[in-house]
Amino acid sequence: LFKHSLLSGIDLQCYENNHSHRTEEMDMVRLLVRRGQPFSVVLQCTDHIPRLPDHQLNLILHLGKNNEVVLKVSDSQQDHGKWWFSQCNAQGEVMLTLHSPADAPVGLYSMTVVLLSADGQILEQTKSQTFYLLFNPWCKDDSVYLPSEELLQEYILNENGILYQGSWDDITTVPWNFGQFEKDVVDICFEVLDNSPAALKNSEMDIANRGSPVYVSRTITAMVNANDDRGVVSGRWDGEYSDGVAPTRWTGSVPILRRWSEGGGQKVRYGQCWVFTGVACTVLRCLGIPTRCITNYSSAHDTDANISVDYYFNDQLESVSEGRKDSIWNYHCWVESWMKRDDLPEGYDGWQVLDPTPQERSDGVFCCGPCPVNAVKEGEVGLKYDTPFVFSEVNADLVVWIVHPDGERIQVSQNSKVIGRNISTKSVYGDFTEDITANYKYPEGSMKEREVYKKAGRQVGQKNEGPGQLELFIKHAPAIHGTDFDVIIEVYNAGREDTDAQLIVTSNAITYNSIHRGECQRKTTSLTVPAHKAHKEVLRLQYDHYGACVSEHHMIRVTALLQPTDQDNIILQEINIPLKMPALHIKIIEKAIVSRKLTAHISFTNPLPVSLQGGVFTVEGAGLTEAKEIKTHGKIEPGQAVTVKFSFKPTRAGLRKLLVDFDSDILRDVKGEATVIVRTKMQNRNAVTEI
Repeated sequence: LFKHSLLSGIDLQCYENNHSHRTEEMDMVRLLVRRGQPFSVVLQCTDHIPRLPDHQLNLILHLGKNNEVVLKVSDSQQDHGKWWFSQCNAQGEVMLTLHSPADAPVGLYSMTVVLLSADGQILEQTKSQTFYLLFNPWCKDDSVYLPSEELLQEYILNENGILYQGSWDDITTVPWNFGQFEKDVVDICFEVLDNSPAALKNSEMDIANRGSPVYVSRTITAMVNANDDRGVVSGRWDGEYSDGVAPTRWTGSVPILRRWSEGGGQKVRYGQCWVFTGVACTVLRCLGIPTRCITNYSSAHDTDANISVDYYFNDQLESVSEGRKDSIWNYHCWVESWMKRDDLPEGYDGWQVLDPTPQERSDGVFCCGPCPVNAVKEGEVGLKYDTPFVFSEVNADLVVWIVHPDGERIQVSQNSKVIGRNISTKSVYGDFTEDITANYKYPEGSMKEREVYKKAGRQVGQKNEGPGQLELFIKHAPAIHGTDFDVIIEVYNAGREDTDAQLIVTSNAITYNSIHRGECQRKTTSLTVPAHKAHKEVLRLQYDHYGACVSEHHMIRVTALLQPTDQDNIILQEINIPLKMPALHIKIIEKAIVSRKLTAHISFTNPLPVSLQGGVFTVEGAGLTEAKEIKTHGKIEPGQAVTVKFSFKPTRAGLRKLLVDFDSDILRDVKGEATVIVRTKMQNRNAVTEI
């Protein structure tokens, strides 16, 4: 029919398509497009294709690792909700514009153009070409559609973020490099999906479900932790990290994802909640699902799902909570992703909680979510997924019990105000917090809050606040790691009569999730508090006491228990004190230009009264450099300053952040960051000259 082949190849027009689909940061030499938005490729021909009724072009798409799913692309728009294409003939070329449905499965597609004869015989076909299809939050028919450019700039396109730690009344920040557009990250994200148990068991069914952000996001929360499957990060909280990387050392997701992929799906050791959260946020943003990182302060870990956290003490007011005890984590991190919930009744679209930290099993697997934030607020604990668990994390009551020698338990106090405080995320307007507690719950003590409690099946406890009530407060002086500081415990008598009581104060080195690493001090005092007066006790916390047992989260918990002599009630107050850490200082003197060498000077001063050994700096930054380590040699004496130099070549223009961590044998988790504006060589040439 034809003496020579007509079709010589396909130009995917990666530059133009990636730019209009907002994926140019990911790659310029591969095609990455978003669903529900057309893209054009150019079919190159050696000659004009004869416009005969007996020839037609067909497009065939394959999806899946082994091309399991085959899609024939229609050349008419009639088939609503299916792939279709239009064509425009030019000089020796044909422009093909492909239209994908807004609910198409995301993934790696391969595309072949076929020339057919009138009777459907294949005359010739092009070599297959691949492209990635992602979710499209810019498309109003996509179930992840988010109608705000400002929010999309943050929740899809920002590669840098802040994770919040510390305690509810002393919030600390950790910069995090999401790096969702760094080289090969998109491939690793789909590799994570391909390694899920569902994909390995039945890949065709898994591919069909990949059009749903509910399915994809739930799969990611299970796969980010390595508890049940070929997941990415292994969690560990006991302080023993010598066979891996201490969770506090990571400054971003990219080294973790690369290590997992290069190791053939071997779990990466070790992570804790903010690490799981950072990695999940990277993967979800990369796939095109708007996502943000959340920190819930005083987060309940309710192991027996009774929507209360139970603390048990004996007659001597020593803790006797056995086994899997309920606890209040100083903070707990998860992510929220934005999506429609067509699988639920109306009213539950929008932000969904996804918690990738392995805490409890859901449908037999360690994953949590997506759970609508609105369902948590309204107490609709029957709505999927895992709403009772999330409801409890932000709403549980703290109940204190005394266990007598014969085993009898007596409830001595109940407090509904201490759990779920200052729920925080990074603002879209800059590097500061946005408090979103009101998204999760009605104001404490309001009528509406009580209604929600009842709806969630909660017993609303009556507080036993009678006259002669003693009140307990804990305050502290600035707590700088390596120094001694005072904690002041104040007992105030609001009653009309003098009251006798016993006060026990302990200070413990704890991890952020309430694991005790050692008692620093304990002080027991019998006291008489005059009516309408206050009694003050001072506990001096000395580095000699806390330095030996402080955890890598450098956190001290002071617990005060007050028992009036003639009453069977106990007043409990706890305060978590994050010890202030030194900052790393980073100086970059030259102008930052793509592909031109740049040097950072990083300096650190040892704030502790003891020497440090095994010092190592870790440096990384999206668009600047992949993760690199710089070791220091010998000891760093108390008060000694150390400076290291680090050279790198920026790879991408724009506002970039260089993140640095310092780690040693005794002092860990020291962070620093520098913001750099990187220009292209062309931009630099056109720099504004001052007159």
